[in-house]
Amino acid sequence: MSEAAIEIEHLQKHYGRFEALAGVSLRVPKGSVFGLLGPNGAGKSTLVKSLLTIVRPTECRGTMLGQKIGHRPTLGKVGYLPEHARFPEYLTGRQIIAYSAGLAKVPSALAKERAKRLLELVGMTEWADRKNGTYSKGMRQRVGLAQALVNEPEIVFLDEPTDGVDPGGRIEIRKIIERMRDEGRTVFVNSHLLGEVEQVADQVAIMARGKIVREGAVEELTRKEHRYEVRTLGPVPLEMKSELESKGMNVAGDTVSLVADDANGVQPLIDALRKEGAAIREIKEVRSSLEEIFMESVERQEKEVA
Repeated sequence: MSEAAIEIEHLQKHYGRFEALAGVSLRVPKGSVFGLLGPNGAGKSTLVKSLLTIVRPTECRGTMLGQKIGHRPTLGKVGYLPEHARFPEYLTGRQIIAYSAGLAKVPSALAKERAKRLLELVGMTEWADRKNGTYSKGMRQRVGLAQALVNEPEIVFLDEPTDGVDPGGRIEIRKIIERMRDEGRTVFVNSHLLGEVEQVADQVAIMARGKIVREGAVEELTRKEHRYEVRTLGPVPLEMKSELESKGMNVAGDTVSLVADDANGVQPLIDALRKEGAAIREIKEVRSSLEEIFMESVERQEKEVA
């Protein structure tokens, strides 16, 4: 098992009688992209803010980079882009990065060099010296991402990083996230854009009503019960349909669906189809989308609470 960047045994947060976080436990592998998903009000932002001590948790047992949550020197190794990040309208993109560098106690000469590199990284070099008030939402988000990296963090928390960014910009931000992972950083992403998370995350956790209701590697979560589909060139021969269905397979037009332990279990079907003169057009392993897993997990939690 890989070393953990974040390991939470128990995290609880109450606002009066309301329980925002109900004893959350969580493990984030070091050097991975970790996606936190959940409907509005699930507790995602409260969880992140608790880890960063922006919000004081009611109870917290856990570590970040091997140190107790809230350890100040460790927080200095963290980068953060909050949702709906706001910076002074009169500052330029370059000045926003310099401002964040000052808060992180990055020496001015080093901050200047990093600002230039980060502005290039997020595609904002051309607009670096224009005021924030003139930026589009997507441009502000790009600058926000740059300032989150100015202290060369080991862990980066990104809350809705592609919010308001055009499709081309989303692709670029995904590439930046992947680059951070390749550099050995841990990236913790909050997002409601499930497709975006599915493309970039190594592991995800799904939250509902202050609890983690599903967690694991994206590949494992989206893998169905070893289900395969075999498509033929033209409809499956009628004389085979009843026989295949009697063996528990589903036949619809040119597609046969079956459960098998692995790809070897599909071979008898392929042999039978070829024997009947059917040409095989496609064989694929069927996976659920992350959206299907998400909806199933949240709905199950809602039913349990009701």
